[in-house]
Amino acid sequence: MCGIALIISGIRFDLSSLLLDTTPPVTNSDQLEFTIADLAAALRRRGPDSLGTKKLLLHSSGSEIMSGVEEEFNNCFSAANGRTPCMHFFGATLQLRGVNPVVHPLIDSSKNVLVYNGEIFGGIEIASKENDGEVLMGLLGGCEGCVPNVVSRIKGPWAIIYWQESSRTLWFGRDAFGRRSLLVHWPTVEDSRFLLSSVSPVASNEHSSAENGTTKLGFWEELPCGIYSVSIDAPNGDGSLVGEVKKHEWTNAMLEELIKWERTSVEPKPKELHISRCETVRGQHDMNSLTSDIVPMPSKSGNIQASISVPAEAVLIALRESVLRRSSLHRIFQASMHVEKNLVPVAVLFSGGLDSMIIAALLHDCLDPSYEIDLLNVSFDGQSAPDRISAKAGVSELRRIAPLRKWKLVEINADSSNLTFETKRVLSLINPANTYMDLNIGIALWLAAGGDGWVYEENSKYNDENRQGVRYKSKARIVLVGSGADEQCAGYGRHRTKYRSGSWLRLHEEMKLDMQRIWKRNLGRDDRCIADTGKEARFPFLDEDVIRTLLGIPLWEVTNLDQPSGIGDKKILREVAELLGLHEAATLPKRAIQFGTRIARESNRKNFGSNRAANQASAGSVVIHKQLDTA
Repeated sequence: MCGIALIISGIRFDLSSLLLDTTPPVTNSDQLEFTIADLAAALRRRGPDSLGTKKLLLHSSGSEIMSGVEEEFNNCFSAANGRTPCMHFFGATLQLRGVNPVVHPLIDSSKNVLVYNGEIFGGIEIASKENDGEVLMGLLGGCEGCVPNVVSRIKGPWAIIYWQESSRTLWFGRDAFGRRSLLVHWPTVEDSRFLLSSVSPVASNEHSSAENGTTKLGFWEELPCGIYSVSIDAPNGDGSLVGEVKKHEWTNAMLEELIKWERTSVEPKPKELHISRCETVRGQHDMNSLTSDIVPMPSKSGNIQASISVPAEAVLIALRESVLRRSSLHRIFQASMHVEKNLVPVAVLFSGGLDSMIIAALLHDCLDPSYEIDLLNVSFDGQSAPDRISAKAGVSELRRIAPLRKWKLVEINADSSNLTFETKRVLSLINPANTYMDLNIGIALWLAAGGDGWVYEENSKYNDENRQGVRYKSKARIVLVGSGADEQCAGYGRHRTKYRSGSWLRLHEEMKLDMQRIWKRNLGRDDRCIADTGKEARFPFLDEDVIRTLLGIPLWEVTNLDQPSGIGDKKILREVAELLGLHEAATLPKRAIQFGTRIARESNRKNFGSNRAANQASAGSVVIHKQLDTA
């Protein structure tokens, strides 16, 4: 994983082909609200292993690469009149792959420049000793104009900024589901600079007009998923450069189908619905007879037991492969393993709910038994928060099905009245999102991913107030997150509302809308908040093969919203949980992180006076206009 950024000045941009919906508000062209040091610090938190910068000076006849110093770089933050057009590349690395250390930006002998934030889990062959960024650089450098073809092949999350010297073209974009953040500041008449960044920096300038020290809302926006190019030319003969921005089509037919998110079987015939409901058998008795420490998984033939539905088996197989891809430990990571005792390479953001329980059980099956697994749980109401209660029950169930695994429930306790620093930081991280709901979710994710809490002995009683704990901070560099499960399996209350008002077709349309806007509403924000702690967020439910498998299943096999919450919603995942022996987790209702941790309740009381007043004001969607009282 990396934090990546680019600053371009001295070029006039033609954005006419993009048909942008909105024009960013006017900003002062003399000085940005953050400095190079602010940007570098924000990127370095995402990539603590290394930070590199390169400056590319653009001339009408060619370019010149320089290793910039801060004073030179700051010139690009001010008006570019009279200065040579330039591009500044930034790359901060959290390296999880390859034998040798890699520092971004990557530059080859042809003066191509790459900063890459992603993981190639498939589509392009990566050997165990190779770094996927270096492999990608080799592929891109060996082609002319084929960037869309190369990146369309990638299975996995990515954001990319790539300068192709031979064609004088800048390529940038993010994967089709937006699993990696990439923010953009489009040039305006008042501010001609073009900026890309993984994150919005916290402004250190005391005189900044930004609220709480963050960059002014509206300066950044989420870059829509896709592949873009800027072709640099000097058409007027006076040496001035013009960049024409275009968006390109994906070239992978399978990927196009996933983006369209069309399901062939949406409306069941009465006979199909009757058969489905009669044949959905949990298989609990057979699963209880299994005593192996390893979580029971389907064989390659897909057969577990005759009583479990074939769709559930297919989803389980796809999910297992997804978790396996996201928990494989590559060579550079393995090199340091012998020096640490009780190594924890991968953690789970853990509420004890259905999604995180499935991920934890599958991670146990995929990870070497000698490694411990951290289960990161945050609470704003001590031991009384619903997510803390379900997490304790969940780890007990995991220890039942996998007694030889060392499970660590990391209890992270927060006090919403004493989060001045955290609130300022997270306000910047969620930007351009700007509601109290985004802030509450962001703070909960940031604290949970930080993994700084308490661990208690396995046999201590959770309701014992005198139990002794040990202060603990998780060192896992990979965090598995359950994002995407609710969108694909009808886990939200609005899905039930749509189903009741318009039946299956309206439900499908709402789920499709959720998946096609998840990049803007969820994933960019979540990636920024988690990555700021120096950990890489990975989303097993958003694996391309998992998405394709779920779309191939009739909608009535995925969910049954005629049944109560905790039974019919996310029906297919409840069957998967049963296959894994997670009988208690299979019946848990959906609970959003802001409610399960009780941060929403505390925020409502603090900012609206009471939960009742907050509900009347629809607090979750209220935009944060004024400076928050974080004292």
